[in-house]
Amino acid sequence: MKMYLVKIISVCLFSFMITACKTAPPDPETLPKDISERPADDESRKYDQAQLDLLKSAIDAEIAKEKCTDAKEWAFAPIGAKACGGPYSYIAYPKKSEASILAKLENFKNRMIAHNKKYNLTSDCMLPAEPVSIRCQAGKAVLVYP
Repeated sequence: MKMYLVKIISVCLFSFMITACKTAPPDPETLPKDISERPADDESRKYDQAQLDLLKSAIDAEIAKEKCTDAKEWAFAPIGAKACGGPYSYIAYPKKSEASILAKLENFKNRMIAHNKKYNLTSDCMLPAEPVSIRCQAGKAVLVYP
């Protein structure tokens, strides 16, 4: 009786393994799409814009850690990218954090360029005025324009 039971269990397991191996792979059309492959619709544009806003907030937060007491310890750089080229503004940052902030500014610019292309955005193509210096006012760096 034991031998008979072992044979039945073996046959059942073997038949289960054969059927399990014959299942067809899933149809790629029914699988979830990667977010980068989603069509450019209003919802994905809002999501992408929110990601850009988070990057900008991270840059602002890093800069806000430093108090401006001496304008010579600060510099400025372009930020972002307009759809037809050039930055959309300028931002002041502490020189002691220059490497970190410039890397974040470059990443932000590149992501903004990709965003502009993905959604076929247009802009006014006017370049913002470039600041000539920085002054400290109430602990914050303020850009000085001509």
